[in-house]
Amino acid sequence: MDIILLERIEKLGTIGDVVSVKDGYARNFLLPQKKALRANEANKKVFEANRDRLEKENAERRGEAEKLGEKVAGAEIVLIRASSNAGHLYGSVNVRDIVSGLQAQGHDVDKKQIVMGHPIKTLGMHDVTVALHPEVHVTVKANVARSDDEAELQSQGVDVLAQMFEDEQREIEEAAAETRIEPNLEPGEIPADMLEDSADDA
Repeated sequence: MDIILLERIEKLGTIGDVVSVKDGYARNFLLPQKKALRANEANKKVFEANRDRLEKENAERRGEAEKLGEKVAGAEIVLIRASSNAGHLYGSVNVRDIVSGLQAQGHDVDKKQIVMGHPIKTLGMHDVTVALHPEVHVTVKANVARSDDEAELQSQGVDVLAQMFEDEQREIEEAAAETRIEPNLEPGEIPADMLEDSADDA
């Protein structure tokens, strides 16, 4: 279906462009959301008659979005979640969680503006895009941690998961060192280091 864009749509075009899209995409999304018009002669005349107004309104909305973007950009929201030892969340962090976190900080965002390819399922710092306007995108941080202390460390750039694995590895190695058995001892033979200790005692 050929349509006339009423706003900039990423990967499609900008205001006034006539583009071809799949019928379903036009019928289910672009037309009902008033982001486009069917490209027929009548609509082309309507669009041209309203082009100046549409471009002016778009510029105003973009200006407002840019102002909001300055406040929102770089915001960090902390989300405390339970997880497995490997850092996989029991559940996930979704668009609603991001919106709630940003609104709690006083940012006026809507769930339609949050761009997440998929829910967050692991601990760590995650970048999330907020599309405040078709031409204004900013990035916020979702700091997903098991406690406020962990969140604080992650804010400072510490990779909590890597540290957790290192600590576990160290514990395993220490436990292995404590239970290490001297190799190739004959029954009744005393390990060499114990003999040295005995000599020192004597």
